[in-house]
Amino acid sequence: MVVVRAGPLSTVQDLGRHGVAHLGVPRAGALDEPALRAANRLVGNEPGAAAMETTLGGIAVRALRPLTVAVTGAPSPVRVNGRPAAWGAPVTVPAGAVLDVGAATAGVRAYLAVAGGVAVEPVLGSRSADLLSGLGPAPLAVGDELPVGPRPPFGPLPELVPLPAPPAVLALRLRLGPRADWFAPDVADRLARATYRVAPASNRIALRTEGPPLVRTRVGELPSEGMVLGAVQVPPDGLPVVFLADHPTTGGYPVVGVVPLADLAAAAQARPGTPLRFAVLPGRPARSVGQ
Repeated sequence: MVVVRAGPLSTVQDLGRHGVAHLGVPRAGALDEPALRAANRLVGNEPGAAAMETTLGGIAVRALRPLTVAVTGAPSPVRVNGRPAAWGAPVTVPAGAVLDVGAATAGVRAYLAVAGGVAVEPVLGSRSADLLSGLGPAPLAVGDELPVGPRPPFGPLPELVPLPAPPAVLALRLRLGPRADWFAPDVADRLARATYRVAPASNRIALRTEGPPLVRTRVGELPSEGMVLGAVQVPPDGLPVVFLADHPTTGGYPVVGVVPLADLAAAAQARPGTPLRFAVLPGRPARSVGQ
């Protein structure tokens, strides 16, 4: 395939790099994993095959040989040589034809999978672009030629596993800890009552918020600690930041809690301005090493 329109931000993503955080390497990978898995299923790929992740504005590519593709994630118009084609279903693209995935009508990120997968060179076991460290392929640009792997031995599976619609209100469960004790004793109640909004500065590294700041009861800063996917870090402005796939592996701001991985796909599809509510899970806060 050759990219003829790259959109605001389009990258190659698979299920990410695992087992390398001790080297300071983020996980990366698709922000909406269920959508990536569904797109790969539709074209007959293995679940973790590399595909293209677009952001709001879609992408257009020219097929250099006949291809079978599928688009999932954010609902978007799909066209082949200007003619409407199916979203959420296998689509045949003849050699020389242009496949155009238009701007998302809801949500943020669409996934374009091709039978055989996007066969860019893997780095540390993954073909994912990592915007924080710069590992993997660079964000896609007009003229980029993307190799496609051999067709999978089994054919497309046209039954799309139902995916949730992009959230009108983003609800994120939150397990308190390990640094909830750096905040006022009623931090759980404050988080449960507050309504935040997804900030425009959100990206693949983190979902940033706008709303009532959390008040610290301790001064100073922590030494750098390990960070996990879904960690909710609170910088000096008091506004929670939810770490996503390209997050740093260490950080020094206190982590008030952690969002379960199952909730992060919805975060990947929440547009700026979407109301956000935290649902604090019952139980004692997690404790950090040395507490």
